[in-house]
Amino acid sequence: MSREKQRDIKGVRIRTANFFMIGMSCVLYILLLAATIHVSARYKDVHLSMDDYIACERNGALLREGSAYLTEQVRLYTVTADPRYMEDYFQEIQVVRRREQALEALGESHSKETAYSYLVSALDRSNELVEREIQAMRLVLEAGGGLERAPAQVREARLPAEEEGLPPEELLDRARELVFGPDYQAAKEGIEGDLERSLNSIHTSTHQRMLTSTQELEKTMSRQRLLISALFIETIVTFVMIILLIVKPLQIYVKCIREDKLMEIVGSYEFKYLALTYNDIYEVNTANENMLRYRAEHDPLTGLVNRSAFDHLKQILQARSGPVALLLVDVDNFKQINDGWGHDVGDKVLKEVARLLEESFRNTDCPARIGGDEFAVILPDMTPERRELIEGKVANMNASLTHPSQGLPPVSLSVGGAFSPKGFTDDLYKKADLALYEVKEHGRCGCRFYSQDAEGSD
Repeated sequence: MSREKQRDIKGVRIRTANFFMIGMSCVLYILLLAATIHVSARYKDVHLSMDDYIACERNGALLREGSAYLTEQVRLYTVTADPRYMEDYFQEIQVVRRREQALEALGESHSKETAYSYLVSALDRSNELVEREIQAMRLVLEAGGGLERAPAQVREARLPAEEEGLPPEELLDRARELVFGPDYQAAKEGIEGDLERSLNSIHTSTHQRMLTSTQELEKTMSRQRLLISALFIETIVTFVMIILLIVKPLQIYVKCIREDKLMEIVGSYEFKYLALTYNDIYEVNTANENMLRYRAEHDPLTGLVNRSAFDHLKQILQARSGPVALLLVDVDNFKQINDGWGHDVGDKVLKEVARLLEESFRNTDCPARIGGDEFAVILPDMTPERRELIEGKVANMNASLTHPSQGLPPVSLSVGGAFSPKGFTDDLYKKADLALYEVKEHGRCGCRFYSQDAEGSD
């Protein structure tokens, strides 16, 4: 293929399209993977926010339970003076420590938030009540005895001067007033208020975090859906490109090969290049085949159809039912020309005869060289009514040959013809040969047609 043709080839290169689609797929995959990771992170944030909210509620409830438990135990002790309640009270303060555990757990993740400060305030209020509750237990012990067996915090508690020396009944009344009175209840409500404000703050902050995470999750999932759609579209485009650039051209090329014709220039750059290369080779092979066929079917000297092609044409016309005429032509005394003038001159004479045969008859007629100085002309669709026209053509050729130019010797033609109304019959050649024999017997240089009743003359 010439470089000009190569430069004229336009089209998408499969290699370029392949690299582009691979790159696009990698980019979409990376973006989709990043979106998936982001979705996982946002989901984890939502999950952690919910867990955090549950943990905060649990810690708030734990502090409330611890404070309520202390209140319950001290009240039971002031009413019953049963030392078990006092022991349970200090067990909660010194060992179980639910209030402190709740605050420590919340401080690990919320030490800088408002909710934590509310819990600290609630614990401070609860610790203030502890002092009041220990004083109430000291009053009960002062009224009923057994101070020496009480915990150190109770023994070390100091009573106001006005309470010393009071009767046991008044001491018990004062102890119960400390844990049942309006001041104590107001302090408990203050603790409950701090706990409620802490939970509200936790709820607000957690809800905001969850809302933010949910919005981010929705955005990320929207991007993920877009990326999946883009990946789907990219897949469809890939298949369409494969069909348009590869599959369809291959189908067209297979059809062209089966029909033995030039390939259509379609498809990608590579397929167009292949088609142009194939077409170049096809044209060269076709030209070679035509040349070989021409050489096989034509006489190399005169360029007329040779004996082999003449016989093949006879077989074709035998299958047809239309009228046909056959002329057999001999060059008179050609051997003498060869001997006297030489073979080169003889060849020129044969070429001149061939030229006259081609020019004198129709394009549909087929002149052929069937021997050394023997020629034949097949005239399809020719009837006996036109024999005079043929005789006139032969007479003109003889006139030209007997008065030659170009330094050729004078020659003449003997022509015998025959007609067949139904194609090239088996005896048509014999009839034309008989007519030719009659011409030679009557002085040559003429034309006769076979007739059963009479013989024509030129």
